[in-house]
Amino acid sequence: MGDEASRRVLLLGIAAAGLAAGLLPALLGHGAAAWIFGIGTLPVLAALLRDLWHGFRRGEFGLDLIAALSMGGALLLGEALAAAVVALMYAGGEFLEARARQRARREMTALLARVPRSAMRHGARGLEEVPLDAIAPGDRLLVARGAVVPVDGDVDAIAAVLDVSALTGEPLPQRIARGEAVLSGSVNAGEAFDLVATRLAAESTYAGIVRLVEGAQASKAPMARMADRWSVWFLGFTVLLAGGAWVATGDAVRGLAVLVVATPCPLILAVPVAIIAGLSRAAGAGVLVKSGGALETMARARVLLLDKTGTLTVGHARLAAILPAGDIAEEELLRLAASLDQASGHVLAQALVEAATARGLSLSTPIAMQEAPGEGIAGLVDDHQVAIGSAGFVAAAVGGPTPAAPADQPAGAALVFIGVDGAAGGVLVFEDPIRPDAPAMLADMRRAGIRRVVLLSGDAEAPAQAVGRALALDGVVACCTPEGKVAVVRAEGRAGPVMMIGDGVNDAPALAAAAIGIAMGARGAAASSEAADAVVLVDRLDLLARAMRIARRTLHIARQSVAVGIGLSALGMAAAAAGYLTPVQGALLQEAIDVAVILNALRALREDADGAI
Repeated sequence: MGDEASRRVLLLGIAAAGLAAGLLPALLGHGAAAWIFGIGTLPVLAALLRDLWHGFRRGEFGLDLIAALSMGGALLLGEALAAAVVALMYAGGEFLEARARQRARREMTALLARVPRSAMRHGARGLEEVPLDAIAPGDRLLVARGAVVPVDGDVDAIAAVLDVSALTGEPLPQRIARGEAVLSGSVNAGEAFDLVATRLAAESTYAGIVRLVEGAQASKAPMARMADRWSVWFLGFTVLLAGGAWVATGDAVRGLAVLVVATPCPLILAVPVAIIAGLSRAAGAGVLVKSGGALETMARARVLLLDKTGTLTVGHARLAAILPAGDIAEEELLRLAASLDQASGHVLAQALVEAATARGLSLSTPIAMQEAPGEGIAGLVDDHQVAIGSAGFVAAAVGGPTPAAPADQPAGAALVFIGVDGAAGGVLVFEDPIRPDAPAMLADMRRAGIRRVVLLSGDAEAPAQAVGRALALDGVVACCTPEGKVAVVRAEGRAGPVMMIGDGVNDAPALAAAAIGIAMGARGAAASSEAADAVVLVDRLDLLARAMRIARRTLHIARQSVAVGIGLSALGMAAAAAGYLTPVQGALLQEAIDVAVILNALRALREDADGAI
């Protein structure tokens, strides 16, 4: 338990002991009761005055001053029992708020608590335990059963079973096959397996998440700052009402009762608890929002701007069709092309090799390769002269025409022409398909409050418009530079707060310019994640609408808690000013209000099944 938590518990214990010890003498009419109540009150008052002084030096002026006036005034007016009750209620309120915040942070705190400190690495002398910063890409690590994956890497075993609930909110374990990527922060839910590190610990997913969590916990939401401003007005109103009741009736105790009812104020309890609960709930759902301000902005977003590649589309080319031009079978044409492309650095070469490997084709080693960067590559594969690339490159290689492009070529598709032994061999069609979850995500976002959806893409007009038509978007801006994306963000801001979603370095300026920027993936070194206000921890678009519903529900609950709490406090203060409540009764009433406000704010930890507020 931390020093601050221990102090809260100690003050609560002193206040409770002082009140309990003084009750029997008070019932017997013994004069020692006042002294006992005072002894239980003074430590709480002293700690409060100390906090007020430190806050004043930082330029903060809070409502805790009302509690100090209540306790001090009660002691001066001989209302020692009221002072002891206020001390107990204040210390209890502080303790209750701290516990509520702790509960609200549970998903975020759980992320921090699970940070691994070391890993088991295979070395020349066998397994050795090493600190995380000693791990380098290429190291082979042993991840034991129940252990947290320390760094990003690839599975080097038949398979691994991982619990990713802390990252995605997905309750069911996932089976990851050999060679597939694993995110740090996942928990090994199966047998021990080997992992080949692909990133440094400081650049891994989990390290980036931890940095974001720490920043989110230290942030203060605009609504919380607004509550601070409102609290100054509430303080003035309270003092004027208490002073007015005293002057009008000549009864200082009546003014004291007004002060007691106002201690502490729901303004300083409800908003922070609700915002932290919302941040925690979103983190548990797989979306890490960096600050309370970002959570509020997410709730108010009305315009959604999306990058195309990697956000609405899969993000890498896939072989869509094989169109032979002669007697060569599809499988053989693919095998020859993929064998040659093993030596190419072209962006489509890896996709071609992956497609051939996925079909179980046995690739040969090419020889006598000649590559024209960006145009194509030629060489020998099993005594066949093969050329792959653009239509012009292949035509020059075979000394004749290439096959015609297919008439039904999808918009945005990439065509790779093939020549074999001096003749046209065929055409390979590559596409960057739309993500399967994109249509459902967009529909959910519209239900969550988004009114306009616009695609921003650096790609050519045809593929960008094809995606826009397929997803029924409200607008498409193609051939967009990073500077152009920023301009669109600013222009669309006239229609309402803008939410921008992207995943690449070229999206970082637009993410920073938007009212709220959302980065897909939490890779620690990605510029988009650093510039964004929130990060989707895994590449699942469906998490965004859920996070937006959580944000809207959180804001609604915070406002509701403040309105109800202030309303009830104002009624209690009016009753005290009219003489219907004694200071002790006022303290008990206000404590009941505070408990109700905090419990209501904690509702932000729950999410309605239908997403309703």
